[in-house]
Amino acid sequence: MRTTRALLAASAAAALMLAACTTDEPSDTAAPDETATEDAGAGGEEEETADGEFFVRADFDRQLAQRDIEPEGDPATPWLQAIEPEYVDTAEFAQDGNTLCFSNASVSNPWRVTGWITMQQQVEVLQQQGLIGEFRVSDAADDDNKQISDIQAFIDAGDCNAIIISPSTTATLTPAVEAACASGVPVIVFDRGVNTDCMVTFIHPIGGYAYGADAAEFLVENLEPGSTVLALRILPGVDVLENRWAAAQEIFGDSELEVLGDEFTGGDGAEIKNIVTQYLQRGEVDGIWMDAGDGAVAAIEAFEDTGNDYPVMAGEDELSFMRKWQETGMTAVAPVYSNFQWRTPILAATMIWAGEQVPSEWVLPQDPITEDDRDDFLDRNADMPALHYAKFGGEDLPGFPTAWQDR
Repeated sequence: MRTTRALLAASAAAALMLAACTTDEPSDTAAPDETATEDAGAGGEEEETADGEFFVRADFDRQLAQRDIEPEGDPATPWLQAIEPEYVDTAEFAQDGNTLCFSNASVSNPWRVTGWITMQQQVEVLQQQGLIGEFRVSDAADDDNKQISDIQAFIDAGDCNAIIISPSTTATLTPAVEAACASGVPVIVFDRGVNTDCMVTFIHPIGGYAYGADAAEFLVENLEPGSTVLALRILPGVDVLENRWAAAQEIFGDSELEVLGDEFTGGDGAEIKNIVTQYLQRGEVDGIWMDAGDGAVAAIEAFEDTGNDYPVMAGEDELSFMRKWQETGMTAVAPVYSNFQWRTPILAATMIWAGEQVPSEWVLPQDPITEDDRDDFLDRNADMPALHYAKFGGEDLPGFPTAWQDR
């Protein structure tokens, strides 16, 4: 039975109403039968998935429902919109100080590079307006221990008027975020989450469940029953990525698709191509699900090099994938983890210093790019490099387009 978005949204809404009334390590590209996901696909009877570290059904249901909720705010500035916001008073943090400190997980992939450029451009605008003074940045290079040390250094310095944190991983960074909160400085977390709500605001698009569901639903709706799917994942232990796969497992488990396996790739194009090629040598692969679009073109090239038909594919709004999609005419969708979110924490800091209310959980819109609007986004980004992201949201910033071209 094919699972459609409408049915899932209705199911999610019903689950939310009911709730209101009641209170791995990367594999070595083993053979598909060694990596097959036992609880997904094949259309068997499935028990409801129990909550775990990276799957909470209430959150899953809420995110799927939020996809159909109209955000508050001006659609022309989606980085300031919010879905079902609950505002918090920030008067205690009102101040004249304007030193902004940012602990970044890394700029180790094109999505983060694109966002980091956008953030810097937003900072420059606010510095020219006198709303931000020094912008102090640390980059942890995806090293949890370094990021913990970076955050502690900001705390010890004692002169940060706000601390923005994009955590490298979830559980390990939680104590460091809590320490920053305990210092009395307003803390803003964005992109990836942590296991605390001590921050003034947590900024993110709808979330990983929505992303993973958008991708999985597209495959279910565009593949015949009995078709095979290969899932390509970046790395374990990051909440938003784990949520994407957890959502996909829910969708695939309710379908008649066969999941051949899920493989960690590190986002490396050569590894992606090698993994896909090995699966194709063993049999047909009808669909590709990815938890992020890094290396999506490498996956497509594996089909080309082996003479196989293009798969039905869920990539991302990275331009290299979107251009390949347009060029080949393949059946595809570009799920989006809204890159424009990199503007929001900067603007949030200035709002907090002004004592303005901000959402405690600032949920930004997150709409996938479909074939209907693909060409429009490609036209708008025609002069951007291949590793740029279509929904970066920086077209109105003074550095556009040069800042994003000269990366």
